[in-house]
Amino acid sequence: MGELALRNVTKTYGEGPQVIQGIDLHIPDGQFTVFVGPSGCGKSTMLRMIAGLESVTGGDILIDGVRVNDLQPADRGISMVFQSYALYPHMTVADNMGFSLKLAGKSKREVREAVGRAAEILQITHLLERKPKALSGGQRQRVAIGRAIVRKPRVFLFDEPLSNLDAALRVQMRIELAKLHRELGTTMIYVTHDQVEAMTLGEQIVVFNKGRIEQTGAPLDLYERPANRFVGGFIGSPQMNMLAASLVSQDDNETVVMLGGANQRIVLPGATAHSLNGDLTLGVRAEHLGIGSLDTGLAARVELVEHLGDVSILHARLDGMAHAIALKLDRKDAQHAVGARVGIEVASAEVKLFDASGAAVAFERPAVDEDLRAVA
Repeated sequence: MGELALRNVTKTYGEGPQVIQGIDLHIPDGQFTVFVGPSGCGKSTMLRMIAGLESVTGGDILIDGVRVNDLQPADRGISMVFQSYALYPHMTVADNMGFSLKLAGKSKREVREAVGRAAEILQITHLLERKPKALSGGQRQRVAIGRAIVRKPRVFLFDEPLSNLDAALRVQMRIELAKLHRELGTTMIYVTHDQVEAMTLGEQIVVFNKGRIEQTGAPLDLYERPANRFVGGFIGSPQMNMLAASLVSQDDNETVVMLGGANQRIVLPGATAHSLNGDLTLGVRAEHLGIGSLDTGLAARVELVEHLGDVSILHARLDGMAHAIALKLDRKDAQHAVGARVGIEVASAEVKLFDASGAAVAFERPAVDEDLRAVA
C-alpha cells in the first residue's frame, strides 16, 4: 500500500514568506503522479517534505492513513532517487544496490536475492560486478533506481532524475520508468520542470506555481481544459498562444472580442456562462491554427519556419501585435518564405478564453461548432 494524502501543508523558512502555501492533495495507491512547474515553484521542496528531508511548518502528511510528519525518513517506507546518482565509486554495482539492506542487517542471501531481482527488472544483471566509473550515464541512473527498488518502498520519489542525461537517453529512460511502474505497481511521485516528461509519464499531473497547486488532473484534461492562463501556457509544446483581447459584444449565440493592438475582431460561437469585464486573453494551441486566405483569416506576416521533419513550426506576427504566434503545420503546409503575408485560421471549438484574473471562461457552445471568423 502507498496511499498519500497532504492536508493543508505549509512551509516557511524563518521569518520569510511561505514557500508552500496550504497544499491539499490525494495520491491513490499505485498511481504515477508528476509534480511539474517552473524553477522555484516549490515542487522539489514538497517532495523533500514527503521524504522527511524537510520539516513541515503546518498541516499533515499521511501515508496509508498514518501521520508521518514526525517520523524519520527511514521509517516512512519511502525510497528517493535524486538528480545526482550519488553512487559509491569504490563499490561494485551490486554493493551499491545492496548497501542499504546490509546496513539494515539483512543476510547476505537476502541482499543477493533482492539485488538480483532489481537488476533483472532494470536489465543490468550483466553490470553487477562493474564499478560506477565503467558505466554510462543511463546505466548509473538505473543503478540509482535499483538501489531504491531493493528496499521495496511503499512510495517512490523521483527528483528530476533524468535531467543529467542527453535528449535521446531521456526518452529511453522515460520508457523504462513507465515500464517499471507497470511491473511494480508502486506509488510513484516524480518531480520535473519538463512538461513533456510530465505529459508522457504521469497518470496524474500536479501543476505547481509559487508554492500553490494551480490544477490537478490527467495529462489530456490539463492540456485540453486548463483551469487558468498559467496552466494553459505552461502545459504543451509549443506553448499555447496567448493573445490580449477585449470584449466587443456577446449574446446567446456568439461572443465577439477585439484583439489588443490589432484592428481585428474574432467571433467565437456560443455564449459565456457569465458576463465578462476587464482585459481578456484568448488562448489557442499551435495545432489549432492553419494557413488560409488573407480575405477570411487573421492577417499576419511569417517571421520564422522551424522544419522538424514530420511537422513544421511556423512563427507569424499578427498585424498590430507585439509578438509572434506559433502554428504547428504539416510539412507540405509550411512552405512559406520569411516575410510572406498569410491569413491565419483558427479552429473555434478549441479556443480558450481567460478573464482578467486569468481564470478560464466557461462557454455554452452551440451543438455544431463553426470555424472561427475574423472580421477586419
